[in-house]
Amino acid sequence: MSGAVSGPEWWRHAVVYQVYVRSFADSDGDGVGDLPGITSRLPYLRDLGVDAVWLTPFYRSPQHDHGYDVADYLDVDRLFGSLEDADALIASAHDLGLRVIVDLVPNHTSHEHHWFRAALAAGPGSPERARYLFRTGQGPRAEQPPNNWQSVFGGPAWTRVDHTDQWYLHLFDTTQPDLDWRNPEVPAMFADVLHFWLDRDVDGFRVDVAHGLLKEASLRDQRVAT
Repeated sequence: MSGAVSGPEWWRHAVVYQVYVRSFADSDGDGVGDLPGITSRLPYLRDLGVDAVWLTPFYRSPQHDHGYDVADYLDVDRLFGSLEDADALIASAHDLGLRVIVDLVPNHTSHEHHWFRAALAAGPGSPERARYLFRTGQGPRAEQPPNNWQSVFGGPAWTRVDHTDQWYLHLFDTTQPDLDWRNPEVPAMFADVLHFWLDRDVDGFRVDVAHGLLKEASLRDQRVAT
């Protein structure tokens, strides 16, 4: 592939253009941007002098947080197109000398991800729940969150599982349960996700919330300055 940047650290000097998928270009007139729409505008981005295109999440998602609540990392949400559309976009970008970076969301999944559904069904102490951060609440009836952490979106970073003493951590929306990166199943799953998209010829990944993957092991209260 030709282009202005090359080598293993091409990204250090590349001009990267972020594309917010749902609002960039609508190919079918439904009012929502999509992958074919982006593909149609790639020559324009090339002519601007762009080296790489960074796509916001287009995975299958209930869209509670603009696609950052991923239900399936190995599929494209129908709102934006199909896997074939993703392949066509990547191939067209490479033909034009552009690289493609996709957004990886490893801190949390959607509450509709099959892992979280299995965790709720399996119950406390199960291997399924161990993929996430479930803890027993505080207070005589476990009516208080396990610690004082706050969500980025406001309010407690914990949601109680109905009619139980268990709560799950979500640093963002309640529909985005955090994964436990100390569980080896989690990095193994994301290794498979990386291989899936690298096999489809993407050139790199922007890692969402990379700084927050490993939580303080004891989940102790945060010290709040007064």
